[in-house]
Amino acid sequence: MNPTTQKAKRARGGKRAATAKVNIIKNHPLMIADADSGGYEPDLDAALARVLRLMAIRGLSGEETEIAAAVKQELLEAGAPPDSITHDRAHLHSPIGGKVGNLICKLPGTFKAPRRLLMAHLDTVPICAGTKPLVDGDYVRSANPATGLGADDRAGVATVLTAAIEIIKRRLPHPPLTFFWPVQEEVGLFGARHAELKHLGGPKLAFNWDGGTPEKVTIGATGAYRLEIKIAGIPAHAGVCPENGVSAIAIASLAIADLTRGGWHGLVLKGKNRGTTNIGVINAGNATNVVTESATLRAEARSHDPAFRERLLQEITRAFERAAKELKNAQGKRGSVEITSRLDYESFHLDDDEECVQVVDDVLDSLGITPLHAVSNGGLDANWMSARGIPTVTLGCGQMNVHTTEERMHIPAFQTACRVALRLATGESG
Repeated sequence: MNPTTQKAKRARGGKRAATAKVNIIKNHPLMIADADSGGYEPDLDAALARVLRLMAIRGLSGEETEIAAAVKQELLEAGAPPDSITHDRAHLHSPIGGKVGNLICKLPGTFKAPRRLLMAHLDTVPICAGTKPLVDGDYVRSANPATGLGADDRAGVATVLTAAIEIIKRRLPHPPLTFFWPVQEEVGLFGARHAELKHLGGPKLAFNWDGGTPEKVTIGATGAYRLEIKIAGIPAHAGVCPENGVSAIAIASLAIADLTRGGWHGLVLKGKNRGTTNIGVINAGNATNVVTESATLRAEARSHDPAFRERLLQEITRAFERAAKELKNAQGKRGSVEITSRLDYESFHLDDDEECVQVVDDVLDSLGITPLHAVSNGGLDANWMSARGIPTVTLGCGQMNVHTTEERMHIPAFQTACRVALRLATGESG
């Protein structure tokens, strides 16, 4: 998950979501009420032990088989019916393939209410492979200095799993529930994008856990395109007859310099419009004595405004086309560029009075926490969930400095997230 770059304190008011339990189904097999007036409380020691176990399991994007199996095993040991747990085939639609699809656990409600979905992605980034989680005061860090921790998003996985286990083991009353652990978030949100919705049960309220603090309520996020830029140059001997060549690297360099000078690379501010672009990967050349024949670049363009995002694509395309026309060899021949782009995820923004937002605000209020509504400049699984008709709020669970070797998880924040998740799953607001 990418960091949130804009925050706004929530304005109270508007319609309030109903949180009281109604129409209790008597003698339901998962129904033993044991909450006091303060709401249900999870076993926080067990939750901490759980997240430490999960962070130690390798599970890069497309390689989530082992972590998915560990989550499934804990659900079964807690008493989840085997037929309540399934995998979809989202990985078969992913450009990177993958070994397993999204993990889903679906429970009928003990009382009648709209179905709720709790989710967190299973995969971690490569820098977290080999992590050794270590408790250090109020934080968890990797004892292996060469790796990140993997709290992004194993803290989220454990938060959702803790809510599921508490409900199943203690037979707590709850609305119809779907617990959802998507794959391949870190490489393009492919699990959420290609989730087979028929397996989710038609949830009306959805809550996603990813990076940040428990009071951060992310109600919107940017949209992004990914680009592949292929440059065809003209090869020649760089020492004997360089004038006969056109360097693909030189074309790329001119284009990037053009974008930078024009304010179209990095943070892009044009009047009231705002976005970001980045040329992130360049692959080119094999030898210093050859004028480079070809280059392949990968880039991205982000903006909350779809129209301005299209403008960013146009500026990148024009810069590379101009660069290709500018250079020619001694015979007057030029190189060429080919640019393809695809939508990674569309932007979204939930209103403050959206029911899932109101429900989160109520739960945080019940715990004495002031909600902070946020809009992210990074992509979230919530982008695709919301785009596919399931409005989804994203909350934090204590991850810090994600995707780096300095990654930490704040234990009190994680434990608060577990309390929030259990109350959201049971319909309790205190």
